[in-house]
Amino acid sequence: MLFRSGEIANRRKNGEVYPSWLTISAVRNRDQAITHFVAVFADISSLKHAQARLDYQAHHDPLTGLPNRTLFENRLQAALANQQESGNQGAVLFLDLDRFKHINDSLGHPIGDLLLQNIAVRLKEQLRDIDTVARLGGDEFIILLPGLQQASDAQYLANKLLACFTPPFQAGEHEFFISASIGTSLYPQDGMDVATLVKNADAAMYRSKAKGRNRVEGYTRDLTAQAKERVALEHELRRAIERDELSLYYQPKLSLKTQQLIGAEALIRWHHPTFGDVSPEHFIALAEENGMILQIGDWVLEQACQQMHAWQTAFERFGPLSVNLAGAQLRQPNLLSRIEQLLRDYRLEPGCLQLEITENFIMSQAEEALDVLHQLKHLGVQLAIDDFGTGYSSLSYLKRLPLDFLKIDQSFIRGLPDDPHDVAIVRAIIALGHSMQFTIIAEGVETPAQQTFLAAEGCEQMQGYIVSLPLPPELFAATFLRMKVQDFSDSTVEKPSL
Repeated sequence: MLFRSGEIANRRKNGEVYPSWLTISAVRNRDQAITHFVAVFADISSLKHAQARLDYQAHHDPLTGLPNRTLFENRLQAALANQQESGNQGAVLFLDLDRFKHINDSLGHPIGDLLLQNIAVRLKEQLRDIDTVARLGGDEFIILLPGLQQASDAQYLANKLLACFTPPFQAGEHEFFISASIGTSLYPQDGMDVATLVKNADAAMYRSKAKGRNRVEGYTRDLTAQAKERVALEHELRRAIERDELSLYYQPKLSLKTQQLIGAEALIRWHHPTFGDVSPEHFIALAEENGMILQIGDWVLEQACQQMHAWQTAFERFGPLSVNLAGAQLRQPNLLSRIEQLLRDYRLEPGCLQLEITENFIMSQAEEALDVLHQLKHLGVQLAIDDFGTGYSSLSYLKRLPLDFLKIDQSFIRGLPDDPHDVAIVRAIIALGHSMQFTIIAEGVETPAQQTFLAAEGCEQMQGYIVSLPLPPELFAATFLRMKVQDFSDSTVEKPSL
């Protein structure tokens, strides 16, 4: 039996056109001669709709309705093929929301999802019909800009996308101000295949983050080497703790009035067998992005408590040991119980531990931070606001925070006493701190002139190179700590000179 089949358009009695599957079969007699044909029509509307739904789901993000990675890459591949014929330029933009994780962590994913949906709508409104904005997942979006007349068009459209974040977003009952970091790569000059262009735009986006967020950065060739180094560094960082490559150094704090040791700050260091000494500014930022900051932060807390216990066993007490807390740690529900456990394990009084939290985190998560800080204060640990003056403190929030110490950022100390702007800022911070009963610490003090100025203005404590570089624990103890008198029969041990 011969037959033919295929899809045709059919028409219902009401005039509606619908898809049908037509099968035509030849019927033969005993002599195998064709006597007639039989046609069978099957309505495949439902099947076609189901296929369309499956195709849509396979190529679109279910939350925002935007194209997904698969559809984006298909369109980019088509644009690259067209470029070889037309010669037009194009661009790939990698867009990552700034500090979006804080919103999810503090208000929950339903609010975060609403915000992402609103952002998707606003991004689409800024683009041309021929452009594609896709969601890669999480808080990452990627944009295809084909058919550009000149490279500067990409910069213009990227800045337009950046500007659309200026008005606040509404998500439920909440209003959000959020920014984005954007990286751009151009074709053909920055690559002519999908993987290369996406990778290069991603590398440029990370440079945007590193330069302070809320900006556009274009790809340059040096970023490829940086991106490879970043991947290698991230891989090695995940193994640094188990390999015992991390350590704590200790920087003393002195009283500006008595010149006596009144505390110290624990500072993390990473010595890698191949990379050498890796800057904390470098690997801490990496740890915050990949989530390792929680593990590293907990390690720092325990090592500091362990060291303080060892010192209190052998030396006279000298004041609190301060530890920097990351914002992600403050958001951990078990933070309070973990600190209580460490204080018990190492037989430390709560006042022996001072926790430093950056101004930017406290102000960005003010209500959330307020509750956690009050719990820590009730426990008895000391609390300090770090890098003060670099953020945008709300005085109404600041006065509600149960802080003990305020640290003046070193960027304002450098110009003392000659820079009139630094003088005015430092005087204002000291006056503000005293009005709120905070103890003032100046960090990054390097010269006698700076020290003299700060003492005259009423600053109580200082740390910096004028006192000492951060030191490994053995050298810190040998230089700054007094052995307990009972350890010596003659009781004549004196503190080494500074």
